[in-house]
Amino acid sequence: MNHIESPQTNDSAIERDIQAKGLTAPRITPADLNANIQGVYYFTAEQGARHAFLDVMAGNEPQREFAPLDPALSLLTFCVIVLVNGFSVTGESACASPENFDAEIGRKIAFENAKQKIWPLMGYALKQQLHDIAQAQSPVEGGAA
Repeated sequence: MNHIESPQTNDSAIERDIQAKGLTAPRITPADLNANIQGVYYFTAEQGARHAFLDVMAGNEPQREFAPLDPALSLLTFCVIVLVNGFSVTGESACASPENFDAEIGRKIAFENAKQKIWPLMGYALKQQLHDIAQAQSPVEGGAA
């Protein structure tokens, strides 16, 4: 079987390609995206479930029955990225084999998955800005003012 190299698709490699081709139109860069991140938070599903259980036990929520926690919850890592405007996105990473679970790798994957959700949001915001600028610069339709 032939091995075919796939193109690099990480954010930095793509940005280098864009710069090398001299593409200068407005765009979102990795630096723009990173500057838009205010905070990053990680937890496993097990930690989230335990926190919910502690809220109930402390009387902060109505009493309800809790089944024993499934060990699989410790293999599901969440990342919450809070953006500078207060909006948040989430990413997750699930490990199929407990023997392969590594918290640091899980956090990296969850972060990358969350970060990928920011690109279209920032792209939409930029497109709206460009649209608004174009509308403001276009002559008023329907005759002279």
